[in-house]
Amino acid sequence: MKLRSPFETSFGTTVNRRVLLVEVRSEGATGWAEITTPEGPFYNAETTDSAWHVFQDFIVPMVLGKSVERAADATLLMQGIRGNEMARAGFENALWVIEAIAKQQPLSKLLGGQREEIASGVSLGIQADTSVLLEKIQQELEAGYRRIKLKIKPGMDLQVVRQVREKYPTIPLMVDANSAYRLEDAPLLKELDAFDLMMIEQPLNWDDIYLHSLLQKQLKTPICLDECIHNAGHARAAIEMHACGIINIKLGRVGGHSEARHIHDVCLHRNVPVWCGGMLESGVGRAHNVAMSALPGFVLPGDVSASRRYWEEDIIEPEIEVRSNGTIPVPKTPGLGYEVNEDRVKRLTVREQEWRATSEVPVGALPNSV
Repeated sequence: MKLRSPFETSFGTTVNRRVLLVEVRSEGATGWAEITTPEGPFYNAETTDSAWHVFQDFIVPMVLGKSVERAADATLLMQGIRGNEMARAGFENALWVIEAIAKQQPLSKLLGGQREEIASGVSLGIQADTSVLLEKIQQELEAGYRRIKLKIKPGMDLQVVRQVREKYPTIPLMVDANSAYRLEDAPLLKELDAFDLMMIEQPLNWDDIYLHSLLQKQLKTPICLDECIHNAGHARAAIEMHACGIINIKLGRVGGHSEARHIHDVCLHRNVPVWCGGMLESGVGRAHNVAMSALPGFVLPGDVSASRRYWEEDIIEPEIEVRSNGTIPVPKTPGLGYEVNEDRVKRLTVREQEWRATSEVPVGALPNSV
């Protein structure tokens, strides 16, 4: 799927997204999910091709024909796999949709969501010309978005934020560094305190909570951790080490809905706000993000924005739209709440593999075999 415009971060520019979809069938129901890997191993260690390999050669043999009591129990089937959270999330999240259909509940309600609508923010890539960035911000504000996130990197940081703040002194504004800085850059990052930012997202190493704890002591602006947090244990450690004041939960990064809920609960218990991050998902992944964002701890606008911000045509119906007040309604129909446009998916598909169980292998008293 080609993006409507290139999206640049500190680790590269994306023009085309290779979207890896999972369709799971069980007892007459179908669940769709998205493996949200980037094309290269720059955000995390997974890629589209590595996820295909892990799914085909490891996840499928572990789960095919097995039975589970609940979608949350899918983690037990795959517990021997270390890491590869995005590949594992693709299977588990599809199973959550099937359980929601079986129980005739919206996915958001099955997860424990309480909101009827979620607040939407936007993430804007790095722009070579700040005047272009300012125009994009104006467009997004006029569309109703409740928070603006700017991607930054060394050389494209202080001056950019300064110009944005001069034109928009009061808008909710945050920056995302995607691990582009080092602890030695603390004096520069401290200068961002002057711009009244909501947060600085993942400024330091993608896998180092401790260094963020040292940086947070020097800043007034809260640090938000993204790449560092893969599970509830990481979230608990980061909070207790005072490494952050906010956590971004991405479904793929943490392995699916089950672990996302655990992280949410850890943060909610400790009064740490969370929000939903994005991975340039298609409508399938975006629909799962909408459902997760209905949980009570998601008190900050996330990166869940309208389909049309990224795609000329999405692969779900209806496409996700943002109301003029900057919110997205949470579906009330059973399951995912959106239909996959299978004809469009087939037109865009470049590789496909199907596996069928020859017999059911029970793993407990579970009604649904995959």
